[in-house]
Amino acid sequence: MTRTDRQGTEVIRGWLAQRCGIHFPEHKLDQLRQRLVKVQREFGVPDLSDMAGRLDLADATALQLAVMHAASTNHTYFFREVDVLDHFRTRILPLLAQRDEIRIWSAACAAGDEAYTIAILIAETLGPAALRRTVILGTDISSPTIADAEAGIYSENRLDRVPPDYLDRWFEPAGPGRMRVRKELRDVCTFRQMNLKTMPYPFKKSFQTVFCRNVLYYFERDDQIATLRALHDVTEQGGWLLTSVTENVREVCAPWRPVVNGVFRKGGE
Repeated sequence: MTRTDRQGTEVIRGWLAQRCGIHFPEHKLDQLRQRLVKVQREFGVPDLSDMAGRLDLADATALQLAVMHAASTNHTYFFREVDVLDHFRTRILPLLAQRDEIRIWSAACAAGDEAYTIAILIAETLGPAALRRTVILGTDISSPTIADAEAGIYSENRLDRVPPDYLDRWFEPAGPGRMRVRKELRDVCTFRQMNLKTMPYPFKKSFQTVFCRNVLYYFERDDQIATLRALHDVTEQGGWLLTSVTENVREVCAPWRPVVNGVFRKGGE
């Protein structure tokens, strides 16, 4: 890494932490540089130091979005971390079964794998008719991944954890080695670009369950605390927050109440 590239990477790392809450530790600095170099080439910028200087220009929106997208991991797949999903299916969904409207937010949803997984679990647990009263919002900071989520087309390797009977019921062929989520699921999932660090969150109705998985460990501790509190504010009393089992947020989870590993509740039993 040249001195100029290192300086540019450091500046952009600080910009990402401030703007998005995404934290890259020192040992991952080269990984960040490699991702940023691709953006640098795409935009025809001489070096990373020059690119860092352009981020705050008035006409830099496209560059900013490209940098945020490059920094986002966006690695996900259907039916990830089944222990948390099983708690949602067996303990939470039965309590939502009689609700007139089921409202769920998949925050940091990447390409929509999680949002569609949630829709499948609702259809399989409560019956397909429950989809008609279900609203699932998926948000992510990356606009390209939101476009992928709206398309609902995935390579087969992203689907290798989907039970075969679910795959038959809820997906259709979309070309060699690719499958598309069926319309019944796409109709209940809405996707929007959103930065979790932009608070307060702009929702008029509260959610009964919020999924915020595999993103909080990229945040500094203060940003984790602020995000958890903001999520708490848009969740109804007695509602749930589901995080990744690998995210150690129990020490900063207040005012959420821990239930089991990766599951928290707002008040309630």
